[in-house]
Amino acid sequence: MTDAFPENALNIRPAEPEDMAAVMTIDARITGEEKPAYWTELFERFGRRDDRYFLLAETEQGVVGYVVGEVRAWEFGSPPCGWVFAVGVDPEVRVRKIGTRLFHALCDALQARGIDTIRTMTARDDGLNMAFFRSQGMMGGPFIELEMPLADRAAWERDE
Repeated sequence: MTDAFPENALNIRPAEPEDMAAVMTIDARITGEEKPAYWTELFERFGRRDDRYFLLAETEQGVVGYVVGEVRAWEFGSPPCGWVFAVGVDPEVRVRKIGTRLFHALCDALQARGIDTIRTMTARDDGLNMAFFRSQGMMGGPFIELEMPLADRAAWERDE
């Protein structure tokens, strides 16, 4: 199935508390893990805030996708920009432009706030998300993620 939902058959709207069960079900279908505490906390942080967005895609059958993002600023000199923290589409209706429409809705909301750049982070080997974000026009940006396993910190400190 590769046909996009007709414009009038897909509604993009802000998430409500009663939508979280559907979001958790979609995420569990995608990841194979149930994470109720994570999604409850994410909704508390991102639902109904001026600079944070938790948007849903809905059809006659119910919620079929979500995107979560916010405006962030000034980490290591970065001017205000938009960030995508999560995007997911029910695997049963994937490749119907739902993720694209959610992403565009988030971009529209960010642009309305005067934001001109959007960023995200994904694992290098996450082919599905990497392909999705690249298909939206995203590419490598000016920042590099750095990390260190905290268990290694003691060994590194001993070598100083």
